[in-house]
Amino acid sequence: MRALLSGYYGKGNGGDEALLATLLQMLPPHVTPVVLSGNPDQTRDRYGVESHNRMAVSAVLQALRSCDAFIWGGGSLIQDVTSAINPFYYGGLMTLAQKMGLKTVAWAQGIGPLKRPQTRWLARQTFASCTKVSVRDRASAALLSDWQIPCLLAPDPVWALESKPVPGLWDLPAPRVAVTLRSHPQLTEMRLANLTRALADFQKATQTFILLLPFQKSEDLGIAEAIQPQLKDVSQIMCLEDPQLLKGVYRGVEMVIGMRLHSLIMAAAEGCRCFALSYDPKVNRLMEDLEMPGWDLAAIPEQPNLISTTWMEHYANGDPLSPEQIQSLVDRALMHRELLSEALIT
Repeated sequence: MRALLSGYYGKGNGGDEALLATLLQMLPPHVTPVVLSGNPDQTRDRYGVESHNRMAVSAVLQALRSCDAFIWGGGSLIQDVTSAINPFYYGGLMTLAQKMGLKTVAWAQGIGPLKRPQTRWLARQTFASCTKVSVRDRASAALLSDWQIPCLLAPDPVWALESKPVPGLWDLPAPRVAVTLRSHPQLTEMRLANLTRALADFQKATQTFILLLPFQKSEDLGIAEAIQPQLKDVSQIMCLEDPQLLKGVYRGVEMVIGMRLHSLIMAAAEGCRCFALSYDPKVNRLMEDLEMPGWDLAAIPEQPNLISTTWMEHYANGDPLSPEQIQSLVDRALMHRELLSEALIT
């Protein structure tokens, strides 16, 4: 069986690459993956899979015709906040696959926000026609329940991604704290300046080594480069593109301050303390589910000393997830694998 995988792949986003790596890890052995990517050569080289340009119409149509199944490969694909075009691109592909008679799977989805009536209608139609649906949060499950569409609810599959050790990590000074910030309208110049000052104060008080981890260079690297001069000899920017290495870096980190959802999931899965800075409802959902401390970006204190003392308190007294909690999340995340096995029987 051949399955066409569609997601935000090949765009340099560590979280989406982690979802792809996990999906490839979870596919049944009899399924050959074909991946639609923004960078097919890179995807082909990194994962050893057949890959085609996600925006090349003829290549996409040819790939659909050559496949027996179509999979929405995880994450917040069906939402109209960051882009009004996204749901029509992914929804259009799903509709086409369904009309062509392929088995269709909406896998590990985080649905919404859906602000526009037309995107809500399209989402409802495509999810209702899927062979199987799994979601990663309760809000998505509740929305599908309202639409009377059955689904599996399980933790984000990246909880179960196999990590790899990072060469050279243990040569860096310890203890280490990782920071992942991304550009966002609510991360104003003033808020970034306050966070940077707070981070410098936190570092001095704790004598930690700061790892600045851009998850998507186009969105995150500029911010890391703006922060680093304030932490000249006690920090390093580390760009890791292999998602298994990206997860593996958290094996050697004591605490994480993160905006990106998958920076927090990967860190929590490796036993780190986590402090969230939320820019999106999906991060708030994770904070609620794990009772993870943090702030919405719009509610970050204006005083750097209050920010730094809050981080110091969590560093000194906060608890990571217990091994039992982590194992439970990993075991439940593997339910996404079982759903693939059920959906993709020959």
